Amino acid sequence: MDTGNSTVFILLGLSHSQEIQIFFFVIFFLVYVAIVVGNLLIVISVIFDNHLHSPMYFLLANLSFFDLCISSVATPKVIADFLRKCKTISLWGCMVQMFFMHFFGGGEMSLLIAMAIDRYVAICKPLHYQTIMNHRMVIGFLVLSWSIGFIHTTSQMVFTVGLPFCGPNVVDSIFCDLPLVIELACTDTYVLELLVIADSGLLSLVCFILLVISYIIMFVTLWQRSSSASSKAVSTLSAHITVVTLFFGPAIFIYAFPFNSYSVDKFLSVFYSIITPFLNPIIYTLRNQEMKAAIKRLMKKGGEVALLLILNLSNDNKFIETVQ
Repeated sequence: MDTGNSTVFILLGLSHSQEIQIFFFVIFFLVYVAIVVGNLLIVISVIFDNHLHSPMYFLLANLSFFDLCISSVATPKVIADFLRKCKTISLWGCMVQMFFMHFFGGGEMSLLIAMAIDRYVAICKPLHYQTIMNHRMVIGFLVLSWSIGFIHTTSQMVFTVGLPFCGPNVVDSIFCDLPLVIELACTDTYVLELLVIADSGLLSLVCFILLVISYIIMFVTLWQRSSSASSKAVSTLSAHITVVTLFFGPAIFIYAFPFNSYSVDKFLSVFYSIITPFLNPIIYTLRNQEMKAAIKRLMKKGGEVALLLILNLSNDNKFIETVQ
């Protein structure tokens, strides 16, 4: 295998059975459509619905955008590969997948921490919420998330992109990921392996532990109160904890011990890149009355706009027929 631009990796995928691959094609295609529709509905609802113009929903809309981006990095190619007998990807295609997967993943990790801070202030310091979570603070969280995502991926990819690949070229997954690709390099990668463990694995583990501690503090604070507002906050926190667990759980397992090969890794990579972006809109809409109401209003407005367009087109056609 060449070390230049002609380098090609072979992806093993999830199964060698053609029937199973067709089944996966249908499932993944439907899930991806649901991801796009679900997350876009949340983003559009937050933008156009005045009832959702608050820091919590602003951060939620950005989480949906990150989910949409993460799922779009590799999923379209994964879906197409289910119909191909030989699944290949170029060296630079592989590098692009890894760069953007960790870019959006690192950004989402930071955003989940920002969302936890937002809930902490709302629950533990409610009288100072508007002062602390002002417009500048929220925009700062967003800029910080994008910056951390860029630093997170660049710090790893800058050492990965120059690795020589001259031997095995088989990646046992449905898309390229750092631990699997680094193992194929024709040089000693021990230092880079430690960097990946520290940058992706250890960072994910530390952030997850800090988030769990913060949520425990919030639950204790809510437990000391008894009101309808507290029950609503518990519902919101439960949704946040579910999302955090779904996101960090597979990431910790894959990147904290990335160079011990487990057959379950490829299925966990499917989980955090496809299943989690699919579940997040469901978790937030089903457990949030305001979001469900906003989506209903959006759908109603969309129906009204579509009806007006149809009526206008109908009137235009009648006018043309009259003129003729």
